Amino acid sequence: MIEHTDPHLVVVGENVMDLLPAPGGPGALRAVPGGGPANTAVAARRLGVPTRFLARIGSDGFGRMIRGRLLVEGLDPVGLLPAEEPSALALAGLGADGSAVYDFRMDDAADWRWRPGELPEELEPGVRALHAASLALFREPGAGFVEALLRREHGRGRVTVTLDPNIRPGVIGDPEAARALALRHVAQAHVVKASDEDLAFLYPDLTPEEAADALVALGPSLVVVTLGATGAFALSRGVRAEVSAPRVEVVDTVGAGDTFMGALLAWLDAHDRLGYDPRARLADLAEADLTEMLGFAARAAAVTVTREGADPPVTADLA
Repeated sequence: MIEHTDPHLVVVGENVMDLLPAPGGPGALRAVPGGGPANTAVAARRLGVPTRFLARIGSDGFGRMIRGRLLVEGLDPVGLLPAEEPSALALAGLGADGSAVYDFRMDDAADWRWRPGELPEELEPGVRALHAASLALFREPGAGFVEALLRREHGRGRVTVTLDPNIRPGVIGDPEAARALALRHVAQAHVVKASDEDLAFLYPDLTPEEAADALVALGPSLVVVTLGATGAFALSRGVRAEVSAPRVEVVDTVGAGDTFMGALLAWLDAHDRLGYDPRARLADLAEADLTEMLGFAARAAAVTVTREGADPPVTADLA
């Protein structure tokens, strides 16, 4: 039996059952539990961060597979709420470069049906960070409860609020409303990780560098931008750093960005950059710190893309 210590990290968001191409001819599929926030929680846990995942778990067979995955990975089971609704599904295909393309089936899914009283009224004293991401930030009726949780914890100033919008334009509703909501989320976060695709949605007329500056102006102390195969850069209090992506043989990119986020959180936790008085903890990040942080996260993501599906590394894999 896995022994659980008090979580340093609490992640809120969705699970998605990925239906991936499988051997056996056209139309053959295999079901693999995924979902951006779930993948990030798994990645952080594999890298040594005691993690709780707040999620509504569907009532179907897919939900049993999802719960099994989360428990096997050692995530604190306290946040796994049984729900009557079915699991979210995503038909996942691969582009010629190994990039993932998704066709979602999720209108009635459990993951965005939060109800009053289901999310915690307070976080334990040992929690250092609250992370939110992806579809659960946008899809009602649950999105309003998630936004209230982020606003409350940002105002309390006892944990670092982190965000990965991971925007899926086809399934988050009206683009203008989603854009405004995402920027409200950014204003309630101390750390934001966004892809160049996220920034293109939020600020279509700006370069990634200009868009990152615009995010910093909304209030986060640290903004990290991933650029796919090119690498990543970070901005913090006027300090900038960048790294190139490690050169590896890509199998697919499923879970790469989620792994990057989990590794980012693991690095910040290991270096005492998460917790009470978040702005003070992030205030003195130097260029060398940002470079080390980005390099660690980029190596973790690079391991994931050499494997099939969202399969983040453990610490030993990064040695």
